[in-house]
Amino acid sequence: MDLITECVTSVGDQFAAQTRNGMTLGSIYAMIALGYTLVYGVLQLINFAHSEVFMVSTFAALYALGTLFGVTEPQAGLALILIILGTLVICAATSGGVAVLLERLAYRPLRRRGAPRLSYLISAIGASLFLQYLFVLMDGQHYLLFFKLPAIAGAAPRPVPEVMATQTLFTAFGSAITNKRILVVLVAIAMLFILDRFINQTHFGRGIRAVSQDAEAAAMMGVDIDRVIVVTFLVGGVMAGAAGLLYIIVLGAPAFWFIGFIPGIKAFTAAVLGGIGNIRGAMLGGLLLGLVEAYSVPCLGAQWTSVTAFIVLVVVLMFRPTGLLGERVSG
Repeated sequence: MDLITECVTSVGDQFAAQTRNGMTLGSIYAMIALGYTLVYGVLQLINFAHSEVFMVSTFAALYALGTLFGVTEPQAGLALILIILGTLVICAATSGGVAVLLERLAYRPLRRRGAPRLSYLISAIGASLFLQYLFVLMDGQHYLLFFKLPAIAGAAPRPVPEVMATQTLFTAFGSAITNKRILVVLVAIAMLFILDRFINQTHFGRGIRAVSQDAEAAAMMGVDIDRVIVVTFLVGGVMAGAAGLLYIIVLGAPAFWFIGFIPGIKAFTAAVLGGIGNIRGAMLGGLLLGLVEAYSVPCLGAQWTSVTAFIVLVVVLMFRPTGLLGERVSG
């Protein structure tokens, strides 16, 4: 009982700060989770290579900020806005392109042959490992046949230039709210709103909902299944690209080949928690998971946050396998 009392007291003392931290991490988890939930809603497939789509976006950010825009120190004003927007477009385009290639090379051949679901899982794991170790070899010292691979990655973490200085915008209940944390939450809300409108009010969105409900009936009504699936992977990749950029800007995490594993697993947990296949559920699950992790820090310590997330996954699968909002591709 003393431990519980001490835990509750610690959480109460740090409630504002940990809520801030949880909202930040939860927003990033939610953006990654949207990719999982979209693909599952359409194909009933867990795309375990989605974490590497996220990983690729961190290297795209590294290239854009360090090489393309030549950032060596924090920017401000219009220059900062243009650099972030430009880098966001590059990250989204890169991750979206990788996601589409994954669909084309790893999943479509299996789908056309009517392969069992286990084959999709094996293909996803294989594609994930391929992308990880491809980036390990991109250190400027390895060759593919007669072509030297570009020096993009390597086994060592690559620091990302700090493009945005941390500034406290205001204080809430004694907790400093910085510009970086506000940026993450606002981008996550904006992307959820855009995706929600896309799914519910556009031609492609109606196609995605139709395929998720009954692919055969949708095909009979003239829906191009292949095009819908490509768009689904593309949209999921774009979300992961934005999450990758925000992840390294806010957390200052260096880009390295294994960076997508933990955020990817946690985003999958968030998708399951909210109801995998449900867009708003993915957002809700991401925010809840971020808050649970944050509130666990005063009680258990920061080293136990990943354990807490996986315990949440086990508990949800045991008692609420369809998640909080059920499973379907909808707003």
